[in-house]
Amino acid sequence: MTSSDDKGLMGAYREIFAAPGAIAFSAAGFIARLPIAMIGIGIVTMISQLRGDYGLAGALAAVFALSCAVIAPLVSRTVDRFGQRAVLPLAAAVSAISIGALLLSVRFEAPDWLLFALVIPAGATPTIGAMVRARWVAIYVGKPELRTAFAFESVVDELCFVVGPVLSVGLSIGLFPEAGPLAGVILLVVGTLLLVAQRSTEPKIHPRIPGRGRSVLANPAMWIVIIVMVMLGTMFGVIDVGAIAFTQEQNSPGSATVVLALFAGGSGIVGLVFGSRHPTRSLRGQLMIASIAVTVLSIPLLLVGSVAGLAAAYILAGATIAPTLIIATALVEQIVPPEKLTEGMTLTVTGLGVGVALGSALAGQLIDRYGVSSAYTLAVGAAVTASIVTGCLFVKPSASTARPSSTE
Repeated sequence: MTSSDDKGLMGAYREIFAAPGAIAFSAAGFIARLPIAMIGIGIVTMISQLRGDYGLAGALAAVFALSCAVIAPLVSRTVDRFGQRAVLPLAAAVSAISIGALLLSVRFEAPDWLLFALVIPAGATPTIGAMVRARWVAIYVGKPELRTAFAFESVVDELCFVVGPVLSVGLSIGLFPEAGPLAGVILLVVGTLLLVAQRSTEPKIHPRIPGRGRSVLANPAMWIVIIVMVMLGTMFGVIDVGAIAFTQEQNSPGSATVVLALFAGGSGIVGLVFGSRHPTRSLRGQLMIASIAVTVLSIPLLLVGSVAGLAAAYILAGATIAPTLIIATALVEQIVPPEKLTEGMTLTVTGLGVGVALGSALAGQLIDRYGVSSAYTLAVGAAVTASIVTGCLFVKPSASTARPSSTE
């Protein structure tokens, strides 16, 4: 059931941006988070152009993704302790210097081991999406507008993953090989500085409470959400690679961009509508329904036989993604202590990124050996896994999905 809402779709989003500083920090966040979708693919494009070594290109991109998965949560944990203004410029600087050194090393034909050594510190790239969401929480904690804000940010995330790669590849091919990742670095630095300059909306630092010094990973519900995000990311990876492979098989490679845009567009539109509503069902119940919907609406991927059929299947699959991301983010806000909120949200975003890398790698292997349909089988399998894991939220829910008491 959904509570009555007479504001209308646009009214709901106008309302959240009526808060002082909301437009500014959301815009800065978009600039600063766009690079996360530009740098990895930019590294692949750069290496393939300058060295013609796709194996090296893919390996460097994978190490960058894994480095982000390890280092970014540590950066966010530090942000929770010392604040965004104190940590984000330093983290962005480390990442920017690392990537800048990588670009120079590739240009001057440095040995491969040095390239891998330089790409590892680039994992300090801040998870800007988590930083922006933390600002929304600071404004709307405990209010229904928070769900709408999370919905908007989920759509922005998807927009970044659609626009970022196209922009990065286009710059590297149109200008010079390093242009894509270089533009990503510039946007990261500029966007981060614009974000931290807005002190009025920066979340306050919550004092550490005795007995709550453990990582958010000590909460089983957090692991459930992360696994669900990894599975969704795996689907993303399959969707990207599968679209390219299928359209090539159909002798229509240019259709891949349109099909992927339909997937993202379907997700974004449904996400915006869903985010403007306020269901009364519990978040774990919503996540269960959403994960089942992901599974059911991913099955048509196994049945496509034409580009038009693929487009229709992508629209259906995409329609379930943004609502699931919105619910998962809201659940994290519910189960994580305020003083660890940024860390918790970063882990979910990291899980999504790890899933994308995993899905892309596995899909490529499966397509080479068994054909495109095998990759889509992987996507459906990931959706089924997400549904099964979500069911674990109903085991001792009071211990796993309730916000920790401030008096613990």
